Amino acid sequence: MANLSPVDALERARAAADASREAAEAAQLYANQASDALGHALAATTGGAVDPTIFRLAIFVLAIFVGYYVVWSVTPALHTPLMSVTNAISSVIVVGALLAVGVSLAAQAGASPMARIFGFVALMLASVNIFGGFLVTARMLAMYKKKG
Repeated sequence: MANLSPVDALERARAAADASREAAEAAQLYANQASDALGHALAATTGGAVDPTIFRLAIFVLAIFVGYYVVWSVTPALHTPLMSVTNAISSVIVVGALLAVGVSLAAQAGASPMARIFGFVALMLASVNIFGGFLVTARMLAMYKKKG
């Protein structure tokens, strides 16, 4: 590949960002359509009463589909910034998990120990995600370094 001028590189990055935004908007449209269809099907099946667990499960499944379409449509040029944002989100999860695990008032207030257990599991999984994200980001950035 020939060396690109900064203007050409900027235009390519803008085009990739626009394509990613359009893919995200399309995924959101699909999720909205699926949510509407699911809502109508649940209302018809249950006579208008929907169990909150089923509703939350449906949202979780839709989030999986939206995430799949958004992540797989990201161009390689935007992968490193996406990983950085993912690490930032995971760090927020770590803060919440630390609060769930470390707050001594939670145990004194009569709360179940399950909150602390789930907080610990969230802390471990988010920590692995952050560490792996930094490793992948470092490898991606190493690919752009000049060899010599």
